[in-house]
Amino acid sequence: PTASAAMAELDRAQRERARVTFEQAAAAGPISWADGGTAPYWALLQRALYSDLMVLGQDDPDDLDTGTLPPDLVPTLLADSGKPALVVPFAGSFTGPVEALAREVLIAWKPTREAARAVAAALPVLRAAVRVHVAHQPEGRDTDEPEPTGALGHWLQLHGVRAPLQTHRLDPGRGVDVGEALLSLTTDTGAGVLVMGSYGHSRAREWVLGGASRTVLRAMTVPVLMAH
Repeated sequence: PTASAAMAELDRAQRERARVTFEQAAAAGPISWADGGTAPYWALLQRALYSDLMVLGQDDPDDLDTGTLPPDLVPTLLADSGKPALVVPFAGSFTGPVEALAREVLIAWKPTREAARAVAAALPVLRAAVRVHVAHQPEGRDTDEPEPTGALGHWLQLHGVRAPLQTHRLDPGRGVDVGEALLSLTTDTGAGVLVMGSYGHSRAREWVLGGASRTVLRAMTVPVLMAH
C-alpha cells in the first residue's frame, strides 16, 4: 500500500506539472485541458477520434520528469485512432506554425494507403512549402525505370500545391536501411518536415513496425507527419 500510494502521488504530481505547462501555453489561444487520470491512453484515444491532427512527442527514455511512455504509443495510437499525427523530436526546439518550419518538405512516397493518407493530411503544410522533395525506392535495379511520382505531382497540383517537386531515389547500400536513408536525405535537402506512412500491425498491443517507420521514430531530428 505504501508503494502504491507513492506511485499514485508521483503520477498526480506529474499531471499537475503538465497542467501548469498547459496553462502557460493556453494564454496563446483557445485550447482545452483533459486529464486522463489512471487510464491516460484511453482518454487520449477518445480525444483523438474527434481531432483532425494529433501532436505527439517522440519517446525520450532519459526524461525522468514526465515518466516513461510506452515505446509503442505513437504507432499504436495512429492505428487505433485512424488519425494522422505530427510527431515532434524530443531534441531541439520547434516553435511557431508548422508551415513556417516547412519551407522544404520531404515526402517518403510509395503507392500505398498509408503514404497516401499521410500526404493528404500534410496538404496545408505542402501548400506553404517553397519546394517539395519526393523520395521513392525503385522496385528493381533498372535505371531506366520511370519515376512513379508523376501522378502524385498532378494530384498535389490539383489540391493547390504550387511548389516544384524534386524526386530522389532511395537506394541504400548494404547495411543501411530505408529509414536511415530517409533521415540522411532529410538533412541533405534541409527539409523541416518529413511526411511518411506508418507501417506495421498491432497484435496484443505489440508492434511489428516496418524498418523505416521504426528507424525514423527512434532517430528523428525533424517533425514527422505520419498516418497509418
